[in-house]
Amino acid sequence: MIEFILNNKHITADLPPTTVLLDFIRRESQLTGTKEGCREGDCGACTVILGSLDKSKLNYKSINSCLMPLADVHGKHVVTIEGISPQTNNPDELSPIQQAMVEEGGTQCGFCTPGFVVSTTNYFLNETKPEVSGAINSLGGNICRCTGYAGIIRAVEKSIEAYNKSEKKSNNYKRLIEARFIPEYFLEIPKRLKLIKKQQTKKKQAEFLVGGGTDLYVQRWEELVQTESQFVSNKNVSSEIKIEKGKIVLGGAATIQQILESKIFKKYFPSLASQLELFGSLPIRNRATVAGNIVNASPIGDLSNILLSLDASVHLAGKSKRVVPLRKFYLGYKTLTKKKAEIIEKISFAIPPKHFFFNFEKISKRTYLDIASVNTSIALVAKNGKIESAGISAGGVAPIPLYLTKTCEALVNKEIKTDLLKSVVQVAAEEISPISDARGSAEYKRLLLRQLIYSHFILLFPEKINVEELL
Repeated sequence: MIEFILNNKHITADLPPTTVLLDFIRRESQLTGTKEGCREGDCGACTVILGSLDKSKLNYKSINSCLMPLADVHGKHVVTIEGISPQTNNPDELSPIQQAMVEEGGTQCGFCTPGFVVSTTNYFLNETKPEVSGAINSLGGNICRCTGYAGIIRAVEKSIEAYNKSEKKSNNYKRLIEARFIPEYFLEIPKRLKLIKKQQTKKKQAEFLVGGGTDLYVQRWEELVQTESQFVSNKNVSSEIKIEKGKIVLGGAATIQQILESKIFKKYFPSLASQLELFGSLPIRNRATVAGNIVNASPIGDLSNILLSLDASVHLAGKSKRVVPLRKFYLGYKTLTKKKAEIIEKISFAIPPKHFFFNFEKISKRTYLDIASVNTSIALVAKNGKIESAGISAGGVAPIPLYLTKTCEALVNKEIKTDLLKSVVQVAAEEISPISDARGSAEYKRLLLRQLIYSHFILLFPEKINVEELL
């Protein structure tokens, strides 16, 4: 049995674990406020709030229910638009967020509105000092085709004003309840979740191991819903990000948002947080996992691109355990060294030393919420203007996420200057084999990679590079 709390109701579901949460909400529970839109995690109409217990602390995050397997809500709290009414016995009463949407013209056809309200509510659950920019950023995964967003932004501003006028409490949930942002039953959720047994449902041998499902449920939805798959979260794969024996270690179940918020990454990669915001919307980043991104083997995967430049290692577990360098993990298009019965337990790479330089670059048709045409990362150790070690990756220019071995060799023990850069991009051009597709011609991708490698050095070593000589 899969047990969880849906709004204020205890649910026991005897259904295939691969059942999509959106379908359970709409069809089994008849809660049709959560809308079915793209079923690809792009539009945000299906957004719900997911609450999970971390020890005794309850953490809420927004997720796309169209990409969420039912097995992954076991022991958790799912909140739909119907579950945020200030009074559970009066679902027609509006919260300040909903009222602001009405008063400020934040809705027209109304199809997307539940997603916006739910995402905004989740923002207040997690933020005691709300700001307009942060609230707007939390809505990144929600699309409205009617309003032009101005009314929604005004509604967000008005909601923040209402929150700031409310009386401060030691417990933010109590403050939100008194301000009528959420109903009172939220206070009982931690206690109720603790009572739900943590034992997992017994399932047949897995055909798929699902991490976040943010791509699998788009590409292979029918296969997933027709088989009883196991899930990474049920295999007790760690989501911890830690330092261990001189290495930074990422648990296979760690999400992109966890990396973005990690103190370790903020310390060693201070520019990466803003760059990872290009990875996808907040609901997608809340679900997409490190292991899933690597195993997906997309030639333009952003995280695999970053980890390649850092010379990361993949820790595999099956009948036995083994470690494979990420640069040797990809054998061909969507072909891996991983055996079917193996899973990625964790990924590790050396702690950046002194005189370390890192940069990630990505070009896509849209700045946000789009896959790359070409991406590239660079990780250098350079002292007194001379390169001691180098790692460069390139995506979108080969059948696999590519580590530019010869390009790296051409950089080591060389002085950083414009002539070196001009010769290095020629080496890179010989290592890649781009093809023409919907994201651009092969010639265009070659040009992009050259320009992005230029960008690495111009950004990291502006005093060493003469930009005019590169024109």
